[in-house]
Order: sequence, then C-alpha cells, then structure tokens
Amino acid sequence: MIKVGDKLPAGVLNEFVEIEGNGCAIGPNSFDIAAASSGKTIALFALPGAYTPTCSAKHVPGYVANADALKAAGVDEIWCVSVNDAFVMGAWGRDQHTLGKVRMMADGSADFTKATGLTLDLTARGMGLRSNRYSMLVVDGVVKSLNIEGPGKFEVSDADTMLGQAKAQQA
Repeated sequence: MIKVGDKLPAGVLNEFVEIEGNGCAIGPNSFDIAAASSGKTIALFALPGAYTPTCSAKHVPGYVANADALKAAGVDEIWCVSVNDAFVMGAWGRDQHTLGKVRMMADGSADFTKATGLTLDLTARGMGLRSNRYSMLVVDGVVKSLNIEGPGKFEVSDADTMLGQAKAQQA
C-alpha cells in the first residue's frame, strides 16, 4: 500500500475536458500522472463512486467549497479520483459544479487504484472493484500526507483535514 514518502504510481488518469485548450481536446483526455503532478502541489482525494450518496453530498462539495482556501494554502490543483469512466466523471463534475475547481479524474480500469493498494471490493453490493475513500497531499509527485477512511466512514479525507495539512506543509 502507498505510504507517506512514496511517489505516486506511474500511469494514466483520464479527464473529460469541457473547454478546448492547452493541447486538450473537448472530451476524454489522458494525462500521465508523473507529468501532471510534476512541480505541483496536489490535493488528491479518492472515493468509491460517482453519484454515490456520501461522495455527492459531502466529499466533492467540500472540496469545491474549499477550493479557493486550498489554493491560498499552496495547492495548485485538486484531483478527485474514482473508478469510473471519463464520461461519467465529466457528467458528475457538471452536476457538482467542479469546473475550474476540482479535476474529475477517471481511473476506469482501476489501474491507479490497484497500484496504490487502496482498493475496495464492493462486488457484493454490485459495484465491483472500487477505490477506498482517502485523501493525500502530493508535492512534486511525492505523498506528503495520507488519510485513509475506515469502512463506511467519512472522517479524515474531507477538505477541512486536507486544508489543515496544506497549511502545515506551507509553514
């Protein structure tokens, strides 16, 4: 399992881009994780699935509401990672008003999730292999803090916890 001090696993995440520019076409675009995190401070949070109750009512809205405060605390980008395809993540992002605040990064085949060791098997609930709920502060591709939730919990991966960690990292 990934831990503080580790580099993010190599690989690709996908994002549904709404506005063409910066070499990105409208629609799904692939981003190399190492290149996308290089030289940046990233508040990355992951969750079991788009449109699920806690994820939609608390997790994503907390990061959207705190986007400006996180950026003021030195965070360059906020990534939401879920084992969903880029089309679903794009639609969910529109519903959650994430544009310009949170990048909705799709891990469609769970490759990134498997590489972190933070998988959650929800096969019994009809959802297959998903991501555990967690957050991490990543600086230049290296994990500086990692907050993994217990089963069914939402206590340590929230935006307020991440904001405190970002401020501490800045000090």
